Amino acid sequence: MSTVEPWRLPEPELAALLEARRGEPFAVLGPHGVAEGLVVRALLPGAETVELVDARGRPLATLDRRHPDGFFEGLLPGRTTPLRYRLRARFPGATRELEDPYRFGPVLGELDEHLLREGTHLRLWERLGARPLVHEGCAGVHFAVWAPNASRVAVVGDFNGWDGRVHGMRRRPVSGLWEIFLPGVGEGARYGYEIEDREGRRLPRKADPFGTAMELEPTVASIVRGLRPFPWTDADWLERRAQQRPSERPIAIYEVHLGSWRRRPDGSFLSWDELAEQLLPYAAGMGFTHVELLPVSEHPADASWGYQPLGLFAPTARFGDPEGLARFVDAAHRIGLGVILDWVPGHFPSDPHGLGRFDGTALFEREDPDPGLHPDRGAPVYDFGRAEVVHYLIANALYWLEVYHVDGLRVDAVASMLYPDHAREAGEWVPNRRGGNANEDAIAFLRRLNEVLHAEHPGVLVIAEESTGWRGVSRPTWLGGLGFGFKWNTGWTHDTLRWFARDPADRRAHRLELTFAALSAFAERFVLPLSHA
Repeated sequence: MSTVEPWRLPEPELAALLEARRGEPFAVLGPHGVAEGLVVRALLPGAETVELVDARGRPLATLDRRHPDGFFEGLLPGRTTPLRYRLRARFPGATRELEDPYRFGPVLGELDEHLLREGTHLRLWERLGARPLVHEGCAGVHFAVWAPNASRVAVVGDFNGWDGRVHGMRRRPVSGLWEIFLPGVGEGARYGYEIEDREGRRLPRKADPFGTAMELEPTVASIVRGLRPFPWTDADWLERRAQQRPSERPIAIYEVHLGSWRRRPDGSFLSWDELAEQLLPYAAGMGFTHVELLPVSEHPADASWGYQPLGLFAPTARFGDPEGLARFVDAAHRIGLGVILDWVPGHFPSDPHGLGRFDGTALFEREDPDPGLHPDRGAPVYDFGRAEVVHYLIANALYWLEVYHVDGLRVDAVASMLYPDHAREAGEWVPNRRGGNANEDAIAFLRRLNEVLHAEHPGVLVIAEESTGWRGVSRPTWLGGLGFGFKWNTGWTHDTLRWFARDPADRRAHRLELTFAALSAFAERFVLPLSHA
């Protein structure tokens, strides 16, 4: 009767690994010290043989093929010190030398976890998502995602045949982060996350919440794109902006939806560079000081105006690569134009590869279904009471200001964030703890957002699209306001457009529609929008 060596992986654990049910693959794959020496395990579907080689390619050991699905295991007897090795794997028709991702230590540290949980890591895009880097002497990509209630997370992509068994991630239970460093992966790789909920049910493949580039539908994969230094030429512009108060200089804003402003003769979208050549001189020649772009974060349908963003950190691929947006902004600054982005922090689409039920629970969104859906769009709304979610949004706002040098944000649908009863009937909303109809979590978020943005980037414009009589939208937070620089005067817009739509013979009787806005003209710092009513 044969005996199984005690260092070998037990059959139940092997089965769990091969069936993608192993929530912590780092516990079994890679090198592990045992009583007999050092055991090395690898999962390489399709491989016929695997041997360990040193940095010079010299053989160290041959691993046994324990399962035809590509599980290999071997012992280096008496070895007690860490071993730097590569895997030489023979596949049908080819032999490849690979780095083993399971021999690398973590990239994230305890400080990252602490700041995430505390909600004070303002530049989360520098630590989460897919980041090309050199780790322990090897070039590759570090993947990190927040999914605290998942039982297993794997990164899948072009580099592993979209096989969720191959690259299960390391769990950091204190923070709910999952991470893995994949040597050899590079720019342009397509990827996503395979996630199982706490009951082991597999969810639809998810895009990266911090992905800096995405494919367009129907494929919707995230794309590895490093944030390379851009050769900006706008240092003087940024210095002047920081020294000026927006409320003390003339502002005329040209609002534009890039996808419909102009297209090529064949109907395809203009590129960022073509937009810079055609749109910017046109706006400047008309006397505008700023262009305001309807949302440029990646969103599902071409026909959409972008107000259902799927990839908050990914400039839409409709107009070219992400660096194209930087070239567009730099070109605008060269001719004296500021750039404002419409920004959507109130809700997100329910597409299965998006943020909804990201780890099988209401992670980014409110749990209760009625207040948890945006009344005008039927979309999930963010949970502003959760520190990680609040600072995900604040980090995104900073991302556009810092990475792409934009000059301001027009914050969409603020009224629906402030009022839980916005566009809802009685019984469709939950009062706050004082019994009122103010969303105290959203108020705290907006105040914190404005405090951070104005402190980090003096001179930027932060404009609220707020259509109610909420007092103090553009009042400083230290005076009890929300802290916005300006508020859209949509009441003036609606009244004015309604007056012009009347028969000229009837306008005299309705001239109050033109004058009523003057009664509150100095209650806020208003922007008077003629379009996008």
